Amino acid sequence: MGRRETVSHVFLFSAALGHFGGIDMVKIRVWDLPTRLFHWALVLCVLGLVVTGNVGGDAMVWHFRFGYTVLSLLIFRVLWGFAGGLWSRWSALRGSPFSVWSSLRQPSGVAQPGHSALGSLSVVALLTFLLMQVGTGLISDDEIATAGPFVPWVSSSLSALATHWHTQTGKFLLLSLIALHIAAIWFYRRFKNLHLTRTMVTGDQLFPQEWPASSDEASTRLWAWLIWCLSAGLVFGLIQYAP
Repeated sequence: MGRRETVSHVFLFSAALGHFGGIDMVKIRVWDLPTRLFHWALVLCVLGLVVTGNVGGDAMVWHFRFGYTVLSLLIFRVLWGFAGGLWSRWSALRGSPFSVWSSLRQPSGVAQPGHSALGSLSVVALLTFLLMQVGTGLISDDEIATAGPFVPWVSSSLSALATHWHTQTGKFLLLSLIALHIAAIWFYRRFKNLHLTRTMVTGDQLFPQEWPASSDEASTRLWAWLIWCLSAGLVFGLIQYAP
């Protein structure tokens, strides 16, 4: 479950609790290590994709490598959503219309581990658009020097549509979602004193009441490693099968 500890001058959830001062808080393991490693690996890879995509030329070799890595990470995350820690599972997301409406009506309600209703929608949107970016990148062709490995398998018209999405529309929408994600993190830090970034580093978060904790034992991490190997193997096999 969680380890109980006293924290002095805690401002966390002060808006909901209505006062400051010493509060008996509970430390809960929210994000297991595999989820945290996935998150930060994805951040680095997306940053690498943006840089190499804008540089172009010889950097496109690394652009493809980052893209393949992102695809393996996305496959891992989909599978981990069924086998991972409690708050990393798809069943823990609160993206239903009722949940979103409730969070909008009571923005300072009882704090819960995991993603909020709007955060759940953000996660699904980010993963979906990342998958679309990677997918369209596999069949994109700039008709100059760079083409995705599966361009020969699709028509020229479909490749042109994929290229436009990958380099224009999809890129703009994905970067916009990332910007909103960063802005939301800043908002929670500035106005609600919630350290979401720190929680994604340590895995732990403080709550004024008990909540179930995510499993993060050695067996869980071994299971994640096997799933990651499977995901990477699937991507490697897919690329090797390319014409």
